[in-house]
Amino acid sequence: MRGRLDRMRTAYSVETVRTAERALMARLPDGALMQRAAAGLAAASADLLGRVYGSRVVLLVGSGDNGGDALYAGARLARRGAGVAAVLLAPDRTHPGGLAALRRAGGTVARPDAADRLIGRADLVVDGIVGIGGKGGLRPEAVPLAERVTRSRAAVVAVDLPSGVEADTGEVLGSAVRADLTVTFGTHKPGLLVDPAREYAGTVRLVDIGLGPELPAEPDLEALQHADVAALLPWPAAESDKYRRGVVGIAAGSARYPGAAVLAVSGALRGGAGAVRYVGPAGQAVIARFPETLVSDRGPHKAGRVQAWVVGPGAGDDVATVAEVLEADVPVLLDADGLRLADRDAVRARSAPTLMTPHAGEAAALLGVAREQVEAARLDAARELASRYGATVLLKGSTTLVVDPDGGPVRVNPTGTPWLATAGSGDVLSGLGGSLLAAGLAARDAGSAAAYLHGLAGRLAAKGAPIGAHDVAETLPRAWRDVQRGRPVRGAGAVGAVPA
Repeated sequence: MRGRLDRMRTAYSVETVRTAERALMARLPDGALMQRAAAGLAAASADLLGRVYGSRVVLLVGSGDNGGDALYAGARLARRGAGVAAVLLAPDRTHPGGLAALRRAGGTVARPDAADRLIGRADLVVDGIVGIGGKGGLRPEAVPLAERVTRSRAAVVAVDLPSGVEADTGEVLGSAVRADLTVTFGTHKPGLLVDPAREYAGTVRLVDIGLGPELPAEPDLEALQHADVAALLPWPAAESDKYRRGVVGIAAGSARYPGAAVLAVSGALRGGAGAVRYVGPAGQAVIARFPETLVSDRGPHKAGRVQAWVVGPGAGDDVATVAEVLEADVPVLLDADGLRLADRDAVRARSAPTLMTPHAGEAAALLGVAREQVEAARLDAARELASRYGATVLLKGSTTLVVDPDGGPVRVNPTGTPWLATAGSGDVLSGLGGSLLAAGLAARDAGSAAAYLHGLAGRLAAKGAPIGAHDVAETLPRAWRDVQRGRPVRGAGAVGAVPA
């Protein structure tokens, strides 16, 4: 992860991209934009092949501009010595200029009934079946091709977006092409950043075609990178003390689940706040593990002043504590049992920010739908939940989303690992997010930074092997340092940068 200080990744809706493309094409010679896209696609395909001369390339060509991109790219590969065959799914509506260019370069055209044989012998398949405007899944005649590509040993490159996935939502409605590499043009599309579609895209390569100046300043989605997160994280000044850095309250755990309290506190202690107050029945377990914690058994109202609360992890059926925390005029992070026990009207009535952190199953219960529905349409589910509760929602999962109730770009977390799917991992995340809230971050920033650090800590701790939640918590300082690397040191008269 060293040195990953690249720019934030942004994604725009199909409508926005189409509008930007029209504005750019009005200033360019006819066909120039497609040639830029085709050049980038051909270069990426050549890189994936390694050796172009003598390789066998199959183009799956639909009727849209993606088919034209594939044909022009195929012509470039054919001129470099590749044997290129185009399978035309809509011969009467194939891009005429692209088809002519392929034939001039020595490429051939095949009927759809020859596709199975050609794909079986191919080194590379270029998916130009459907573009970003495709809706409702693949047409029936394209489904066998997508399934044949999935079974093949060929490398697969998708043009702009794998055919069969929804560009704006990340949904996959039926069969879709699974790509090893997706070459997208001008900007990312939301479906390339959000599961389940993201899993079909493989590695994503963005080709600059000059679209940037035509795109609005505010994207639909954004994925923070190291430099973005470093700019958000709290940094103590020379005059800081534990109270000025923020105090986070943790109302978690029960006689049955004392470990949830310990893990939430472990995340909070490593989240940038100056002190952690714990309230609940697991005080002895918390003190035994973290003696620096300020422990109280008198309830949230009498625990002492805090700048934010975390409530819910392992709380069982303690409705009273959840209600008491929601009455506090400070930011509140709701997780686990707190999500189930919280009154929606009480959440909506709050004047201070609320950050809800459900996984797909909890989100489904709150929305009254099946878990599979949430997992299939994660963006819609997170937006709907934020709207219903008037709260910022961090929807955990293979792609964690952070959505504000008042709109603005959805944050998509790019870090993480499947090894984080382990008991207690969410409790660590809750404590971390609450600590960042107490340190003064807005709910969306606190959720985004917490998800990023938590995911990075999971990667660093796992290194391809199983981990426990405590491993994630103990690796948070390393993740924090990794993110901060290269950031100038502030405070205490220090000079220089965060050391490696």
